[in-house]
Amino acid sequence: MPDKSRDRRPAETTPETTPETTPGSRPARLPRPVYERELLRLQEQLVVMQEWVRVRGVRLVVVFEGRDAAGKGGAIKRVTEYLNPRVARVVALPAPTERERGQWYFQRYAEQLPTAGEIALFDRSWYNRAGVERVMGFCTGEEHARFLGQCPVFERLLIEDGILLRKYWFSVGDEEQERRFRSRMSDPTRRWKLSPVDLESRIRWEAYSRAKDEMFAHTDLPDSPWYVVDADDKRRARINMIAHLLSTIPYEEVPRPELTLPPRPPATGYERPPRDTQTWVPDHAASLPGAEGKARRP
Repeated sequence: MPDKSRDRRPAETTPETTPETTPGSRPARLPRPVYERELLRLQEQLVVMQEWVRVRGVRLVVVFEGRDAAGKGGAIKRVTEYLNPRVARVVALPAPTERERGQWYFQRYAEQLPTAGEIALFDRSWYNRAGVERVMGFCTGEEHARFLGQCPVFERLLIEDGILLRKYWFSVGDEEQERRFRSRMSDPTRRWKLSPVDLESRIRWEAYSRAKDEMFAHTDLPDSPWYVVDADDKRRARINMIAHLLSTIPYEEVPRPELTLPPRPPATGYERPPRDTQTWVPDHAASLPGAEGKARRP
């Protein structure tokens, strides 16, 4: 039976109707203990939702869009952290090949749509054409206009076929984006996140803003709305996005069979091969300062 002592599903929010706050009125950064406690609670509910998707044969598509360094990747990692990769998969397509450039634009994205019982999370999506391709000149004006006309039809077809579609735009301010870019430039583990196109986005800030506004004018529709996530505080953004996603999915806890760990049968004389007959990975951990500790019981 569900644990009714816990608030299973967060109250639904409507970011698109929430007044924007000025920089001086922004709430303080969410404290880490509060963030980690609520994140774990929400992740537990994501696992419950995942099982409902799998058992009921639901198809769920979640689109993550926004400016470079807005926190899309971090949010996706927190969503998928405890999910089964056979059920929930991340779609992050590279630049199209020559053959794909000759296809219908939506074709390679349609191939990535989920089947029954799957969740597909798009780390950027078909909206590349309305953003980076438009601003950087990677598509023609005619191709861009065709996209804006076809996209609502494409998404309406998905929804009419029973796919649950959720679209999130991660909004980050100018100063915060610059701070994150500089942080990545000085961090060798994250420098790969910066490409020449990412850096060019700093120069073309207003062009990206105009492109986003035009995209919203054509694709922020009643049957497939955009949900805007204030992403200047990554912790708040992740919590708010996951809570909202859960609030919009009509999932319920699916009864699961009881699991019993069977006892190990009696030994039948098997002997493990001598340790020196196998090639073992060197114990690098033992060379670390402070690695000495209490010996483990065998």
